[in-house]
Amino acid sequence: MEVRTIIGIVLIVAGAWRLANLWGIIENDWLWRQPWTTYITPAALIYLGVLVIINSYGRDPDQIPAEAPTRSLWLQRPLPIGEDGKRICCSVRYGGDEYVYRGEVFHGARLDAFCGGIRMDLREAQITEDEEIEIHTFCGGVELFVPQTVNIVVNSRSFIGGVGNHAKQIVGAEVPCLHIIANNFVGGVDIKN
Repeated sequence: MEVRTIIGIVLIVAGAWRLANLWGIIENDWLWRQPWTTYITPAALIYLGVLVIINSYGRDPDQIPAEAPTRSLWLQRPLPIGEDGKRICCSVRYGGDEYVYRGEVFHGARLDAFCGGIRMDLREAQITEDEEIEIHTFCGGVELFVPQTVNIVVNSRSFIGGVGNHAKQIVGAEVPCLHIIANNFVGGVDIKN
């Protein structure tokens, strides 16, 4: 029997027990007045809740890439290129997605990470003109790998977070720029080559 099943059974029994107490079928108010229930019960419930959340995402078969036999938190997804063949939109909630360009032309992106992460690898992307990447994070992050043939221009607004630009800068007027517009709330962006 899995841990989630046991936790579910315990929660159902606890709820039924509490309802029976409210309806006067059984009398157990003395239990909730004990000092140990004041501190141990909330701590145990928080622990069990965190355990269920971690196990549900760690064992989700959707989170294991087909070519990797070991467990990975990054799900490798195909590039979500729009019907026009241009700008892509990636949105992640409670997990991690990885997008890798393998010679495709890059025409900009919008990346949204809500309590999760996005890893985007543009090192093999074809970037021939200035492009824009719009990033929004909330309790999450974005890891961006950029080619060494572009310059990075960052414009960010962050609350308890930020943008780390570790990419090498190239001098020259003909070099295309990636404009990173990042809005972070308890999250961040890491840019590197």
